[in-house]
Amino acid sequence: MKLILRADVDTLGRLGDIVAVKPGYGRNYLIPQGLAMQATEANLKQFELERKKLAAQADALRAEATGLADKIAAATVVITVRVGEGDKLYGSVTAQNVADALAEQGIEIDRRKIELPEAIRALGEFEVEVHLHPGVTGTLKLRVIKHGQQETEPEQQPEA
Repeated sequence: MKLILRADVDTLGRLGDIVAVKPGYGRNYLIPQGLAMQATEANLKQFELERKKLAAQADALRAEATGLADKIAAATVVITVRVGEGDKLYGSVTAQNVADALAEQGIEIDRRKIELPEAIRALGEFEVEVHLHPGVTGTLKLRVIKHGQQETEPEQQPEA
């Protein structure tokens, strides 16, 4: 199935690209979401008329994502967790925990956009990537501290 992309789609292409996809992916996801339309002569002509408007919308979304990436880079998220013996966490810090902590600071991010390479199971400082838009990624500073420890208190290093 050949489709014209009406928006940038990760792993598929950019606005205006004509791509070949499996029929189910096109019919069940891309077309209903408004991300693509069938590549027919009539649709090609219609798309050329809409291209400037769609490009302007895409640029506005990219600019908004860039502004959000700057806010994320300036923010430091501190998550307090309960720990057991040897500073071992009960459970782990997940993308949902990070999204909730960002929401408390007034930055609304979908948890699926927060990319943790693996669940965080230790105390310390981490850098977490947030994919906001195709081509726009923000880096977040994350501190995981013990419950009861002050946010400004430095991490206690065990002596060797």
